[in-house]
Amino acid sequence: MRRWQVLAGVGMVWLAATASAQAPYVAIEQRVDPQQLAGVGLTPAQLQTLNRLLREADARAPAPAPVVAAAAPAPLPGAPTPAPMFPGLDDGPIHASVTGQVDGWQPGTVFTLDNGQQWQVLKGEMKLKASRSNPPIVVVPGIAGRWFLQVDEDLPKARVFRIR
Repeated sequence: MRRWQVLAGVGMVWLAATASAQAPYVAIEQRVDPQQLAGVGLTPAQLQTLNRLLREADARAPAPAPVVAAAAPAPLPGAPTPAPMFPGLDDGPIHASVTGQVDGWQPGTVFTLDNGQQWQVLKGEMKLKASRSNPPIVVVPGIAGRWFLQVDEDLPKARVFRIR
């Protein structure tokens, strides 16, 4: 079994060597651990023949084509845009001000923004030390369409969803 493992390793080394056209051939004795090589049981003549065959195979192998990064194709006019990989993360934060007083929030609290949007708290609870009048807020997107309302960057965010 060990002999097959070593031969498989030699084959993988050979494949790697043929994949790199610029690199000169390196003898098997320099590629494989001496103990593994001894475990295969090749005679010096067999080892020499194997090195010769691999060297000749390297010389015959065509040079690999250079890897060129392809630019993303430009979308055709009127073509539908693909759905985002993670809904919500492609959306930017919403900067606005809450209309009215904010003392805190709990599930069910509705925030009406000066841009006409209304957001309802789904998760999170907070009681502010001091009531704030028309505070500026940021509604930030999360993964999978989740949104979070932030009254102050030092306070925890409330998980919200848009109702209007």
